[in-house]
Amino acid sequence: MAYLLPHFGTVKEPGTSNDVAIYILTNGVHTDIVVPVKNEQMDWSKEVKFENTKSRDTTGDLLAFGWGDKGFYLNTPTWAQLKFSVAFKAATGLSTSAMHTTFYRDLVESPDCKKIMISKAQYARLIAYIQNSFQVDNEGHVMLIPTTANYNNFDAFYETKRRYNIFYTCNTWANNALKAAGQKAAIWTPSDKGIFWQYRAEK
Repeated sequence: MAYLLPHFGTVKEPGTSNDVAIYILTNGVHTDIVVPVKNEQMDWSKEVKFENTKSRDTTGDLLAFGWGDKGFYLNTPTWAQLKFSVAFKAATGLSTSAMHTTFYRDLVESPDCKKIMISKAQYARLIAYIQNSFQVDNEGHVMLIPTTANYNNFDAFYETKRRYNIFYTCNTWANNALKAAGQKAAIWTPSDKGIFWQYRAEK
């Protein structure tokens, strides 16, 4: 079942306009949802601030969101350094989660990066889905995770809701984001392959 379900997909909503460009981006394991940093509907930089990155560079015009297990993100720089305790907690839902955000100046489509055009209404739903994934403080602001475990000079980590487990992974989160936006997605998938199979199957 875990092998079959990722190969069955939902259908893209018909008859919608192409107003906003988003991307799905994978590193071979983990899928990010990439959106404009700012447009007429949303300015993400008001909460996911440039100043929270090492570079503090304000020239990025795309922002990647990747939900996942906090232990993996902060304590596992490479797969070779993966500890059993981190993997066990992630698999069993005993760990907490985090949002990894990365600013980009541009992205080029490739087998690992797919551009998807969506309508304003669909983007509004995607915005709501991403926003609802964050934990917020008493004033309604997202909560930065102070860490030196950054992957590059343009990323940061934030507190989020839910717990990672074998049935709800980083890729399940990204797959559900596509569903929220009315786009093609796997019925269910724990891996990036289930997401990208829906788009690489295009003729």
